[in-house]
Amino acid sequence: MSTLFTSYATWATEIQLSGMELSSLTRELLESARQPEFVEWLKKTRRRIHEYPELAFEEGVGSGLQPWFGLRADMDALPIQEFVESEYKSKNNGKTHACGRDVHVTMLLGAARLLKSKIDKLKGTVKLVFQPGEEGHAGAYHMIKEGALDDFKGIFGLHVHPEMPTGTIGSRPGSILAGCGSFVAMIKGKGGHDAKPQVTRDPVLAVSFAILALQQIVSRETNPLEARVVSVTFIEADQAENVIPETVRFGGTFRTMTTEGLSYIQQRIEEVIKNQAAVHQCSGTVDFLEDKLRPYPATVNDEELYEHAKEVVASMLGGPNVRLLPMSMGAEDFSFYSQKMAAAFFMIGSKNKTVKTWSAHTSYFDVDEDVLPIGAALHAAVAISYLDKHVVNNICFLFL
Repeated sequence: MSTLFTSYATWATEIQLSGMELSSLTRELLESARQPEFVEWLKKTRRRIHEYPELAFEEGVGSGLQPWFGLRADMDALPIQEFVESEYKSKNNGKTHACGRDVHVTMLLGAARLLKSKIDKLKGTVKLVFQPGEEGHAGAYHMIKEGALDDFKGIFGLHVHPEMPTGTIGSRPGSILAGCGSFVAMIKGKGGHDAKPQVTRDPVLAVSFAILALQQIVSRETNPLEARVVSVTFIEADQAENVIPETVRFGGTFRTMTTEGLSYIQQRIEEVIKNQAAVHQCSGTVDFLEDKLRPYPATVNDEELYEHAKEVVASMLGGPNVRLLPMSMGAEDFSFYSQKMAAAFFMIGSKNKTVKTWSAHTSYFDVDEDVLPIGAALHAAVAISYLDKHVVNNICFLFL
């Protein structure tokens, strides 16, 4: 993907500007983004990205100047075989953009062109954040850890929503997406012939009780008005039908709408598994995979930045196209940004009756490409109008 960015240089300038009406700005940007030549460029760019999907931390990266306000697009594909037949079908076997990140990158590239055309209207520094490794690899965490987002005052992100019509935008103030962690557990007993269970220590039985007990963390230890989920998603043991295995391996995820809740659930998962193993005269261990699959905190929208972006959307697309979304138990590593700075994460509709837009994370996922100019214009409008309220002198575009 890095070849797509080599033609974009990093530049800086100093500028003083007067304010401008938000409605005039947003409509002008959207009109520019919908020009046939620009739309064709957006589609061509998205399709080029779609043809060559790259998994987490394989994505191309670049460098730039010091930041201030950020616009973010995640880049990584999914390890899924694409079944959509199109002229731009994935050419990388077993990999596809099944979560719309080819769209995210293209919208942000479009925003770069729009911002460049309005550079004399900017009041500050814009940083375009092309982020690797969202899908389970906490790319945002690593970017923050390495200092790539130092000095940011705020950041805005968009994610396609295949169940919302194109032309609609949705979000909510405060908590919007859950925090999420993973675990893998091992219960070890004493294996043997199933005709003599009395001389074994059956780990299958211990695991069965442990799984049932894990569900009670939510049903009996959590306020019914708080959203929490514990899911066991796999169980592995020996395959012989007449042998009680020595060990059973199992695991899953846990989710909550508060980052604090993750710590409690994690503690209880470990206690439940180890104690249930002991009850059945087995031993248990739990690995929360923090070195590989770092837990994602809850995504919490800054209310002021949310209201600002909402105002921009309403000005651009009209109030009826702004939707208040319910909280979701899905997770996003955009949450790491929301812990460090003012952050606002919005969903942008990509569904069209004439385009079969399957759900994300499937082999048939697709989008209505009319979302591209809307997203590009929205990114640019949010940045310009935000900077109009927070004046700084240095202006740059940084491709990460």
